[in-house]
Amino acid sequence: MRRSIEELRTFYGEPAGALARRLLARRLEDAWGEATNSDVLGLGYATPWLDAFVGARRVVAAMPGGQGVEPWPAAGKNRTLLVDDRRLPFAAGSFDRILMIHALEEADDAQALMNEVVRALSPAGRIILVAAARGGLWARSESTPFGYGQPFTRRQLERLVRAAGLEPTAWSQTLYVPPWGPLLPLADGLEQIGKRVMPGAAGVILLEATRQAYARIRPGGAVATVPVMVPELQPQPASRSSRDLSDSDLAGNGERP
Repeated sequence: MRRSIEELRTFYGEPAGALARRLLARRLEDAWGEATNSDVLGLGYATPWLDAFVGARRVVAAMPGGQGVEPWPAAGKNRTLLVDDRRLPFAAGSFDRILMIHALEEADDAQALMNEVVRALSPAGRIILVAAARGGLWARSESTPFGYGQPFTRRQLERLVRAAGLEPTAWSQTLYVPPWGPLLPLADGLEQIGKRVMPGAAGVILLEATRQAYARIRPGGAVATVPVMVPELQPQPASRSSRDLSDSDLAGNGERP
């Protein structure tokens, strides 16, 4: 059973939720910026981050039926809808960017959900999956939404997106601070220390994936599409060329949309 919309809203109004919102927003800003001229879908409970995509053509928040739905944005035309996450009500190729937060962990069938998300993704589109990290303390605490459902390792997320026809292009982790009130003020310092000294302590994994293919000419002039094999992604020291999402573009190409 998914966490209710009331539980999620309450959590993100508390200190631990505000911290999670801020640290995840930092990674998303590095990755997508304002998502200029893009159609953006937030799936799960993504509304705390969708206001940042001010350059997008269209932003839609889709919330699973077992969770419930809230109006968003607070003012203006509502852009949220309740969905069956096994049959998303969107035409194929509708979105250039899809952000999944609190979507995978409590899904009845995570692979079926990914297949539907990929169907809704444009040919050059990009997905970011945000999921509770299996080895982190946030997945072990029922005081946060990350403590429910199935947490993931990075390799499990990579297998999930590959099975849906995508290739992972970059990844990162965040929330190294334990979800305990007295330690929350130490979060920024632990972010810098944790990714170098104790990477397994991160509470959340972010993974970006996209379709990657190139054309190969067969004998006789026919064109075959062949997947591009990207190298295994590893966290790097902080720099503008880093593959770590906290310091560089999630897609690893140094450009924003």
